[in-house]
Amino acid sequence: MNIDDLKNTIQDIIAQAEVLKRKFVNDPAPVNYACIFCQNDEEYTSVINLAGQLGKVVQETKTGPLFQIAPLPTVAGNLQLLKIRKPDPTRPERGDADFTLSNYDEFKKAHLNQKGFSLIDKGNFEMIEYMEPGTAVRVYFSNPPLDKQLGIT
Repeated sequence: MNIDDLKNTIQDIIAQAEVLKRKFVNDPAPVNYACIFCQNDEEYTSVINLAGQLGKVVQETKTGPLFQIAPLPTVAGNLQLLKIRKPDPTRPERGDADFTLSNYDEFKKAHLNQKGFSLIDKGNFEMIEYMEPGTAVRVYFSNPPLDKQLGIT
């Protein structure tokens, strides 16, 4: 994988997530961050090195680093936050994208009880996860969005 492959992978993850998101969200909901789910240690090391060429680590997490990157154009807006996730057997998909909703509470009320949606409480914020069988990506909606949590706007 080279830097162009990495950018294409990111854009593809977001494009696939955008298709899923549009099933439920008609209002503008730009991408807030994306994550690549590395499938093995070799890929993880390679992708971390490449991501370092796009930007700098702004947060270390137990599942992998979060990078702030130069704005990368995608079908859902410019991406500035990219997480690289360590290999995890519970994440066989290629990645995920998190979108910023104009009215999180309204969306939560309308969709949380529907098939494929679940709420993840992280203490200082929460996320609604959407998964659809047979897809290569997951979709998230965080409240507050990650860029706000980190003071990056």
